[in-house]
Amino acid sequence: MNTSVIPVKQMPSLQMDESDLMNVLKNSLYPGAKTESIKLVISYCKASGLDPMQKPVHIVPMQISTGKKGSDGWDEKEWRDVIMPGIGLYRTQAARGGEYAGVTEPEFGDDVTTKLGDTDITYPKWCKITVKRLMPNGAIVDFTAKELWLENYATKSAKVKDPNAMWKRRPYAQLAKCAEAQALRKAFPEFGAQPTADEMEGKTLEEGGTVIDNTTQEISTPAREIMSTETFNTYRDKWKSAIENGKKSVNSLIAWIEGKGTDLTPEQKIEIASWEIKQTTGEEDAFA
Repeated sequence: MNTSVIPVKQMPSLQMDESDLMNVLKNSLYPGAKTESIKLVISYCKASGLDPMQKPVHIVPMQISTGKKGSDGWDEKEWRDVIMPGIGLYRTQAARGGEYAGVTEPEFGDDVTTKLGDTDITYPKWCKITVKRLMPNGAIVDFTAKELWLENYATKSAKVKDPNAMWKRRPYAQLAKCAEAQALRKAFPEFGAQPTADEMEGKTLEEGGTVIDNTTQEISTPAREIMSTETFNTYRDKWKSAIENGKKSVNSLIAWIEGKGTDLTPEQKIEIASWEIKQTTGEEDAFA
């Protein structure tokens, strides 16, 4: 089976000047990311024959254990941006290989309602998904993965059991992605064993790549928040002035804001974009 993806030379997105590609990726697909992390994405995609404009991989800020001890006796860790595949990449690779025969809808176990830390939450006990692969002899073989919610969910920090924002808001969908990724790896082991970014949210890595659940660590990846309307309105006039005076472009302002760890809503991004449109067209605000 040939599971290789489209060669780099066939992808027009990689024919543009690398600095232009860097700007597109940094301002559109990976807003707020460090320049060196964007370079890692490009290198990863080139080595794997992937189109970076399809966002096949994610930049995941993670705590990495250095293997050293601090003066307090605790393991020393450092933040690093790790490049990880998204579950969409596994799906694409399976489809391109010609032997992907489909996937079942997620099957969930009984609901469990309990208190985790200070959070009351209802979650499925487990999720099971089956990926089907067409074998060379014409047989279709099932590869099933069953994942337990308690073994996969990510916490806000190592010192609490509360699920982070994503696992609290999407307890079923997050577990389903973990189960599907595991089933895809079982069905197509040639893809490799690297976990997806969806599975690794809120986890840490030991030196050498061993996955450690963040409930055993002192520090975990902080969950990103959505900017509230109140906060946006507080800084609205200041940000609008920066664009209208030419101090910031729309893309650079959005990247700067989200680089602080808070995501803008689509509506907030549209409003920011409208400020530059007014400036470039010379239109006056009729309600000024």
